[in-house]
Amino acid sequence: MSTRWYPIYQKGGPQLRVFLPNFWMKLVRPPVEQPSNVVQFQCSMEMTQFDIRNYLEKIYKIKCIDVRTRIHMPKTRRDPGEGYVIKDDDIKYAYITLPKDQVFKFPDLFGVDEKTKQDELDHERSLKEAKKGFQEYLEKNKERRNLPSWYSV
Repeated sequence: MSTRWYPIYQKGGPQLRVFLPNFWMKLVRPPVEQPSNVVQFQCSMEMTQFDIRNYLEKIYKIKCIDVRTRIHMPKTRRDPGEGYVIKDDDIKYAYITLPKDQVFKFPDLFGVDEKTKQDELDHERSLKEAKKGFQEYLEKNKERRNLPSWYSV
């Protein structure tokens, strides 16, 4: 069911209507280890299991063996200033089971490459040099405890 308003169909004229789903799905990294063919999504509360299956099969051409959903109810808390009870919005999670031969691996968005490793090594080296310079400064000025550091010549 759609909540969008579409232009009225006019006989003989071209159809200027575009039907887009009002649903959304977000890929979520599961907090616990799951089988390699199970994928977890956070989805719109209005979606049913049939909507989820059609959404993935028709739009993304993903073969779904099984679709299971659950609604997560967040904790309630008291507002610190006013004292009334606050509850965040409920979240619907969908667990999609893929065929046994398909393996889903969560994408590595922040992969470590050679440039990143070299940058980390440079950062560690400059940090060691700064610590060494500070130790030399402390050794040089350890007899002058009561004088500020800018007072030296």
